[in-house]
Amino acid sequence: MRLIKDILRGVVIGVANIIPGVSGGTMMVSMGIYDTVIGCINGLFKDLKRCVKTLLPYVLGMALGIVGLSKLLTFLLATYPLQTNLAFIGLIFGGLPAILSQTKGDKKGLPGAVAFIAAFALVIGLQLLGEGDGRDAALTLSVGQVCVLFVMGVIASATMVIPGVSGSMMLMLLGYYNPIVGTVSRFADALAHLNMGEILSCCGVLVPFGLGVVVGIFAIARLIETLLRRYKGPTYCAILGLVAASPVAILMATDLSGATLLSWAAGIALLAAGFACAYKLGGE
Repeated sequence: MRLIKDILRGVVIGVANIIPGVSGGTMMVSMGIYDTVIGCINGLFKDLKRCVKTLLPYVLGMALGIVGLSKLLTFLLATYPLQTNLAFIGLIFGGLPAILSQTKGDKKGLPGAVAFIAAFALVIGLQLLGEGDGRDAALTLSVGQVCVLFVMGVIASATMVIPGVSGSMMLMLLGYYNPIVGTVSRFADALAHLNMGEILSCCGVLVPFGLGVVVGIFAIARLIETLLRRYKGPTYCAILGLVAASPVAILMATDLSGATLLSWAAGIALLAAGFACAYKLGGE
């Protein structure tokens, strides 16, 4: 049962990672596994067996969420943007009690307040910048492009480790979001039809990007662990600011022009369901 719950947590994180404006790190915090994941990433080479056993279900779930649900998610965001985004806002709200419990008893004071405000403003500022999407980049299998894809992977890893910061949104700003998500979708189709030529072509894009993600995750995880160890109170205040700003950023990015009373009602119901889901997944 614990294994299934951890895989489901990974699915939620994976789906969050491919939605512009939504952070996989936020989902980790919301489900109460943030400290565990950061600790295992940093301790991977010190306690390989335990860390792999802990991380593997999350990684499997993330892979299922990203590869298996990318097409469905694209359809839902295009057809039901309000309801889909409200469901994710519910997931975020459902995790706030777990975050607040982590800050109890820690000295926060003025540094904590400043950290919260700065983090909140950062997410809103990134969303405002994100309204001016860059042109889609053309992907070619050249040495220069491989290096660029590696750097894009490092940037994207921020969404997996830093709560509230959407790597997907940063990729969209830089013009690499649609090409990379499109490549993931092509890879899933090629895998389903065992088209080896197309699979290898997609790997030429996804492998350097994936390596960049791995390197970025290790580097950022080390920084986060250091901050949590030395400045736990203010760091959790910053995390709370990042997470609290996420619902605002998501709504800013949602097209509300065609929203009806029925769609709002359905969205609120999904928000409640998302809250319950995150609250349940956040428990042991």
